[in-house]
Amino acid sequence: MSVSERSYEHLSLEQRGGVLTCTLSNPPRHTLTAKGVRELRQLVDDLNADASIRVLVFVGEDPGIFIAHYEVGEVSALADAARARSRSASETEKGDADVKLYPFNRLCLGLERMDVITVAAINGFASGGGCELALACDFRLMSDSVRGFGLPETSIGIIPGAGGTQRMARLLGTAKALDLILHAKLIRPEEALALGLVHRILPEADFRQQVAHFADDLAGRAPIALAAAKAAIQQGATLPIEAALAWEQRCLERTMRSRDAAGAMQAVLSGGRYEWKGE
Repeated sequence: MSVSERSYEHLSLEQRGGVLTCTLSNPPRHTLTAKGVRELRQLVDDLNADASIRVLVFVGEDPGIFIAHYEVGEVSALADAARARSRSASETEKGDADVKLYPFNRLCLGLERMDVITVAAINGFASGGGCELALACDFRLMSDSVRGFGLPETSIGIIPGAGGTQRMARLLGTAKALDLILHAKLIRPEEALALGLVHRILPEADFRQQVAHFADDLAGRAPIALAAAKAAIQQGATLPIEAALAWEQRCLERTMRSRDAAGAMQAVLSGGRYEWKGE
């Protein structure tokens, strides 16, 4: 069974060449749920074993909603369980290495670490978990009609819990992340672009077509080089400079061993053209 033929409750898939579009759906509120996270993690696992997909695009089914937020009822149940648990001294003393990450966190890490290039096509409102999923993608394209984008969790007495505090701070710096998150601010497309939270603002009238053009362009580029560049940037950003340079060098050597690199450089020398094979 190909990835695009798998059946999901909250996802629908459409493959066009090397681009897989994943439409997110959970009517009527279009929130993200634990089941939706499990389905997305299964999709990531499937794509890691499918070399035919080079770009993964996420878009919301509802014209005005990407993902509204994480389902509040599920968060409330988790809060009730946390209050009910008694914390022993040994639990309190656990270090960071002993903390088991939430499934949503593991999903976002999986998106960052996969070779496939990911694009959040933010067609509508995206707050909380919807914003966090988008922040974990390699590219964020936003419709000019989006009414709000951000991390407003402090307005209900919690904080972002799927990497929002960390990814927003790394993108914007701590000062701006503190301002946006502590004030529970939802921003519009122009401010999101000015801050660097999104890469492009696209007109609502032909948003899907322009997203498709963007994805097709990526899918037509050197897949091994793009995957290696993604790995060098994502992992290197968390390392001291010498370790990051060593990691970059390993990623470079991965590309130089590829048949694609040999073929492309030979084509340049001979004045010909080369078609990427992903080998």
